[in-house]
Amino acid sequence: MTPSNDLFRTFARTAFHLEVQDSYHTPEESGPFDLFLAGEPDDFAWHQPYLRLVRDATAAGKGVARVRVVTVPHVDYTRWGMTVAEHNIAAGEDIRWLPRHLPDTGTLPTDDFWLFDDEHVVFTIFEPSGRFAGGASTTDPVIVDYCRTTRDRLWAQATPHADYRDHADA
Repeated sequence: MTPSNDLFRTFARTAFHLEVQDSYHTPEESGPFDLFLAGEPDDFAWHQPYLRLVRDATAAGKGVARVRVVTVPHVDYTRWGMTVAEHNIAAGEDIRWLPRHLPDTGTLPTDDFWLFDDEHVVFTIFEPSGRFAGGASTTDPVIVDYCRTTRDRLWAQATPHADYRDHADA
């Protein structure tokens, strides 16, 4: 379960996404990812619905942010994600990158999540292959607090996109 568009339209202040997988194999991304691998141009039409949600949210004064925990050296999907991130950022999303070897792996979640307004968590679960396997939504205060604390810790360790991009190949 990925967060519904309703959550993006109704959150009041902040939406934060933590991504901990190196690759995702979702149907809507397979064609664009193949274009990237082949060195072919992409019009990013497939990405416009999400970018519209981000633009609408940020135009209303809401914050949308993401931390991507990645393995170094980067896999092809991460390299593609850095290209896609430019569009997310242009729409208003704040993206940071965190090499997987930097945080204490014992406290790194194994599942991605969205945290809305510091009170609603939507976990997105992926198989080891990267395929979407389902999800869960909760407002349980203990789980929300864990996700909030995780966000704050990883955000502080992560590097803003422009700085990371400029040094990723160095």
